[in-house]
Amino acid sequence: MLRIDSALTDAQEAIVRETIAGGIEVHRNLGPGYKEPIYGTAFTLELESRGMKFEREKAIDVRYKQWTIPGQRIDLIVEGLVIVELKAVSKLKEIHRRQILSYLKSTGLPIGLVMNFNTLLLKHGLMRVANQFTREPSRSSDLRGLNETS
Repeated sequence: MLRIDSALTDAQEAIVRETIAGGIEVHRNLGPGYKEPIYGTAFTLELESRGMKFEREKAIDVRYKQWTIPGQRIDLIVEGLVIVELKAVSKLKEIHRRQILSYLKSTGLPIGLVMNFNTLLLKHGLMRVANQFTREPSRSSDLRGLNETS
């Protein structure tokens, strides 16, 4: 189903499950058809009602060689663990998976969720992506210095 191989602990998996449950609750109440900011606000209200901590529209830096490039924003980071990218599109595409992978690469966080609320059932618009990049890359890696900005 949505469980994929990852190095998450049971406690971390519980956070992922609770995050998904929050998205399902928003979708059950609103259904498809709204614009992304409506889902974003509803989702943050749902997370608050569940006592979950989050950061919304979190600015992150992207490392390029020895330079830092500002300007990237993440919809939500839940409990300092899960990146959530909210969508209201007709269909999720490969570019959405790549977008969440870029966020995981830049932050070093272990897991990301893309939630597309423009579906009849949220499970059809849910994509779970594990971080493929090492948290502490070796000196020879192209990922050198990624965690300096997290």
